[in-house]
Amino acid sequence: MSWFTKWSFANKAAITLISIIIIAWGSISYFNMPMEFLPQADKPQVTVVVMGQGTDSKTMEEQVTYPIEQATAGVKGKSGVLSTTGDGFSKIDLFFEFGTDMEQAKREVQESIDTVSLPQYVSKPSVTQLDTSMIPISFVALTFKDGVTPENINFVNKEIEPIYNDVKGVAGVQKTGVEESFISIKLDNEKLKQNQIPIQNVMGVLQGQNGAFSVGVDTIDGEASNIKVLGDLSSIKELGNVTVQDDVQLNEIATIKETKPENVINRFNGKDSIELTISKDSQSNAVTLSEEIEKVTDKINDKYDNMEATVFLSTADMVKTSVQSMIKEVLLGALFATIVIMIFLKNIRSTFITIVSIPMSLCITVILLSKSGITLNILTLGGVAVAVGRLVDDSIVVIENIYRRMQTEKFSVGMVIEATKEVGVAITASTLTTVAVFLPIGLVNGSLQEFILPFALTVTYSLLASLLVAITIVPVMSGGLLKNTKLKEHTPSARFTKMISWSLNHKWIVLSLSFVLFAGSIIAYFTMPKGAVESTNTDYIQVTLNYPADTPLDEVKKNVIELEETINQKDQVKYVMTYLGNSSSSAQSGVVGSPTKGQLRVFLKDEDDADKILKEIENEKERFSEAEFTAVAASVTGYADTNITIDVTGNNVNDLENVTNTIKDKIQDIEGVQEVSTNQDEKKTVYSFVVDPSKGNTEMVASQLGVMLNRTPLGTLSIDNRQTDVMLEPVLDTKTPQDLRDITIMTESGNTPITQVATLKSEEASTNLFHKDGEPYLQVTAKVDPSKLSDVNAEIESAIFGEEGKNEIKLPESVEVFVGGASVQQSEDFNDLFTTMIVSIGLVFLILVITFKGFKAPIAILFSLPLAAIGSILGLMISGISVDITVLLGALMLIGIVVTNAIVLLDRVKQNEKTMTIRESLIEASVRRMRPIIMTAVATICAMLPLLAKKAETGSLVSQSLAVVVIGGLAVATMLTLIVIPCVYEIFNFKKSKKQRLETSIKDDVSV
Repeated sequence: MSWFTKWSFANKAAITLISIIIIAWGSISYFNMPMEFLPQADKPQVTVVVMGQGTDSKTMEEQVTYPIEQATAGVKGKSGVLSTTGDGFSKIDLFFEFGTDMEQAKREVQESIDTVSLPQYVSKPSVTQLDTSMIPISFVALTFKDGVTPENINFVNKEIEPIYNDVKGVAGVQKTGVEESFISIKLDNEKLKQNQIPIQNVMGVLQGQNGAFSVGVDTIDGEASNIKVLGDLSSIKELGNVTVQDDVQLNEIATIKETKPENVINRFNGKDSIELTISKDSQSNAVTLSEEIEKVTDKINDKYDNMEATVFLSTADMVKTSVQSMIKEVLLGALFATIVIMIFLKNIRSTFITIVSIPMSLCITVILLSKSGITLNILTLGGVAVAVGRLVDDSIVVIENIYRRMQTEKFSVGMVIEATKEVGVAITASTLTTVAVFLPIGLVNGSLQEFILPFALTVTYSLLASLLVAITIVPVMSGGLLKNTKLKEHTPSARFTKMISWSLNHKWIVLSLSFVLFAGSIIAYFTMPKGAVESTNTDYIQVTLNYPADTPLDEVKKNVIELEETINQKDQVKYVMTYLGNSSSSAQSGVVGSPTKGQLRVFLKDEDDADKILKEIENEKERFSEAEFTAVAASVTGYADTNITIDVTGNNVNDLENVTNTIKDKIQDIEGVQEVSTNQDEKKTVYSFVVDPSKGNTEMVASQLGVMLNRTPLGTLSIDNRQTDVMLEPVLDTKTPQDLRDITIMTESGNTPITQVATLKSEEASTNLFHKDGEPYLQVTAKVDPSKLSDVNAEIESAIFGEEGKNEIKLPESVEVFVGGASVQQSEDFNDLFTTMIVSIGLVFLILVITFKGFKAPIAILFSLPLAAIGSILGLMISGISVDITVLLGALMLIGIVVTNAIVLLDRVKQNEKTMTIRESLIEASVRRMRPIIMTAVATICAMLPLLAKKAETGSLVSQSLAVVVIGGLAVATMLTLIVIPCVYEIFNFKKSKKQRLETSIKDDVSV
């Protein structure tokens, strides 16, 4: 390492120029780096959604869900399948192993589905796969003076959408609320009877009326020519003039009009709207792109009078807030570290030389991150916030050693080089050990790895950069700025010298007390609650009205709009977005659910009013007592999932329901369980016609009833150069079981009451059907207190499975129960991080063995790790913070940080041993290195103090928990390292040390 220092002094001009280039390049890279909230991470899940309006869940399950599940069974990398089938929809979620090429997986799923022959009454399957880069950056609501008409939808498709797509950096624009209008044909049943026209005849005439058909090839005028038959319907009037039977035209027996779906609403501030969801590409800056979209939106409003575009949610605000918060913490940390150095060194020049490593290291880090394709996000900035205190550590050790030698030697370049060389091995080893703890990060599985990696790379780059600065720029600046400087002489503490001597003379007392403290802290750790990271993000208030499945949709729609109007009247409310029903556009995003579930997103003028408005909205609950009413703070990036799920699988639905209800009853009173729900709460009456095979054909009866009771597609009609669907409306409006029995169908013998060929039966059946890996299952979901996740999970498992085979729930033979959700994910993440810690300790030990060329010193250094555990656990106990992933990440960092103190100490001991006894070496090294050790530790601790006030954010690993662990562990480890590590080292060299002390004692006696 001394080569770098010598080269730097020999090339001062080059060092100066390189420094200027690095600062300029780093600044440019910072402003050009893509800025976003989270790093890109694939979600190993592919979702398939199929819509089938008016079709019951059982039919969708048999004819859509099962075939898709079977077709995708052989897709590579698939780890599991969950499906939900409801009235009018089928949703299949395929989960994959982490590391799977998700683009390839999506293609395989699509190819598998393409081989499935689905019924004509369902939509084309939508296959979606999302990652964090697809988190939308802007949401735009479009409202029109004359409403969302077909003309306005066409205007948005042709004019508005391309404007946003043309903005540089926009990856895509997703539209919702653009449910296309269709041609509605409502047959008059009485006129059909009067003219004796069967419905099948009407359908036969209309289907294919506007098609294009090739009828073959023939020789015309001596040439081979194709012959085609084309339909030429282009208006509702022409459609009405179609002859159905015996000079009877369609408009004589039916009402024909253009209309829109009535049960799907997308409203903005009380008006029908079209919503545009805009996503960015991976290279663009979320903040600047969002600002550009704001400008484009203003231009659109200036240009078009008939519509108004409103950006009602922009993630740029969230990104800017998070990034600015992190930058503030970085700057505060740097300021605190500077103050600490100034207090210790009491010299402006030496302080300036030391803190130069902060901007230089950060600039190098930004350059390397940019070249690595990593964005500026809360995790990379979090890495900087955590590392900023360590950036000055190497420089502190170098400048302090130069400072110490200046007091006894004449200042010269040679002295500076020698002083740097003297600590070069120690700072190199300490930096490499801190970096080494992140090398086994590949052992962490799942999304946690994709989030830790940017954080780890940031810390690694910054620390390696700080080492380079410490052995090049710091010595050169010292040679120039400290030449004529008079430094205040530092005298070692006599009291500390006596303390070290006493400790070495009473080693077993010191070590016994340390062991007791360590054992106590480990016991305390196992009794502490293991929790999950709880998010504090609030972008809007999510209000949900979930009605039973048998509630008429008109009533649901009326109540949802009534609640919307109530919320809109509140002064603190800025915008309200209202959603109801399953639209084809939302299905393309993999979002589908109960058609009787209305949702409102409430955006406030001031987020500080969130708690107040939440309470006011919850007061409306009594007005909508028939619905499940919820109002919660929500974020566009999602939320930390702290739910425990219990899956109940088996073949017998009744057994599943009984076990599910038993589990729900047993766990809902457990302390820490906030709410318990199941996916089997709703049932509705299902009427079935059981056909007598001797009297009728089941498929023929079903096809006739399908047309009579449901909207049926008949093809398309070209209106205003756009293809418009033609739908035959239900012929019958059945309201009672008797209405069903009165239905007349066509059989071979003519019109026949349906009761003559089939028997009507009714039963209570689930509105939703669930499969897990192709088998029926039910799920109980327990929403728990995040801080008590592990304790609650243990009690839930005890309630279900009993303790030592006692008090467990008696399960039928065919039923199995699996506990999962956040508790299982927590356990997997904990195990991964513990494994990473063990491997990291092994790597640290390897580096130490290489550095010290033996085993005794490295083993002694590793004794600093238990000392850090004492402080970390004490910090958690004092703060009342539960153990979560960020706590373990802090513990992982500590492995690299705390050993640096012991390295700096024992490096001096090894140097002293050439001329001193072991006891003298330990005392001298402890006294000499106490100052730089305390300086580096205090600088690191003070730089992390701003993080103590940082609450958790969704996706962030840097928060109060991590800071408590690092500060507590480093503080206690620093105090104990100077006392305990010398004792441990002397024990490992006990015979040699004892012999040296005896020889010294004999010499002293002889001299006396």
